[in-house]
Amino acid sequence: MGVPVAGGFYKRELVADSRNMRSRCSAWIQQDGFSLVIDVGPEFRLQSISAGITQIDAVLITHEHMDHVAGIDDLRMYNYIQKDSIPLYTTPSAIESIKSRFHYLFGAGRYPGSTRVQLHAIHDPIQVGPFAITAIPAKHGELDIIGFKINDLCYLTDVKEIPEESKSLLKDVQVIILSALRWEPEHPTHLSIPDAVDLISELGIPEAYLIHMNGQTKHGPSNKRLPDHVKLAYDQQTIYL
Repeated sequence: MGVPVAGGFYKRELVADSRNMRSRCSAWIQQDGFSLVIDVGPEFRLQSISAGITQIDAVLITHEHMDHVAGIDDLRMYNYIQKDSIPLYTTPSAIESIKSRFHYLFGAGRYPGSTRVQLHAIHDPIQVGPFAITAIPAKHGELDIIGFKINDLCYLTDVKEIPEESKSLLKDVQVIILSALRWEPEHPTHLSIPDAVDLISELGIPEAYLIHMNGQTKHGPSNKRLPDHVKLAYDQQTIYL
């Protein structure tokens, strides 16, 4: 929903710390001149301007919910500038959802000048530019979603459960970016912050950043409660690996 939610409800409690103002989750990863984006939500246009993203070589999508795909339309300017379509990697179900929701981007009825993406289902580990990418299957309630292991970084959002087979893929991860909705109560489709901290400890990952928090989760007070190696992320944060 973003923080604050539509209408600005509860905004008064948040403005003392700008890190409490949260756009829908997306990540931009760069290495050796290659530019990779994970998820393109409703604020992607504004996020890309703030971050100065002038090139997108590939896109990874975790799942088909609109807060992760609504910005696909905004990729079209990159098509114009780069004079090429953009490969997009995701689950088979997300591919079908994208084709249905953005039907005007595909087939004989494709709208002139609209975004051009090449849709690829990701199953086995793949190499995308300089990045070795492994899909990490997880559960968002009843929905099958994926996170991504990218070299020694892991990105997992909207997670409630991670199968044991997926945990085994994360043994050498050095940094994890993981969703954690709130301190309490438990949620049927998202990890709580205590759940996320327990998972990070179980996996033995030395550095962790939490994302996808709601408006009741305050940045400063929460960081004081967290272990030293776990912190809340904030919009436009940069991490160097």
